[in-house]
Amino acid sequence: MLLASIYKAIDDRKIDTWQYDKDGDFTHTTEQWRNRAWLRPKKEMGVLVLTIMPPKEVALSTEIYAIYHGRFMEAVLAHFDKQFRSAVASALPQDGDRV
Repeated sequence: MLLASIYKAIDDRKIDTWQYDKDGDFTHTTEQWRNRAWLRPKKEMGVLVLTIMPPKEVALSTEIYAIYHGRFMEAVLAHFDKQFRSAVASALPQDGDRV
């Protein structure tokens, strides 16, 4: 439900700093951060988990890792605070992250 709400808000342009591709992966739309990484959503035991992926053949910097996680969390908190209880970002890559 939360994931569908995020896609709909992007489609309806209520969130204009994020877009998603044909695979459902999110990327930032501002000029500075556009296509610098993608966040891949998946549901695990009722929890929405996002893993991060850099462009092909490019190493993911700590700054991009932080920007993508922080800004996505900011957008979700600002628009969907009643649809979830908590949001967590790890300081270091986790299983599934491609860095």
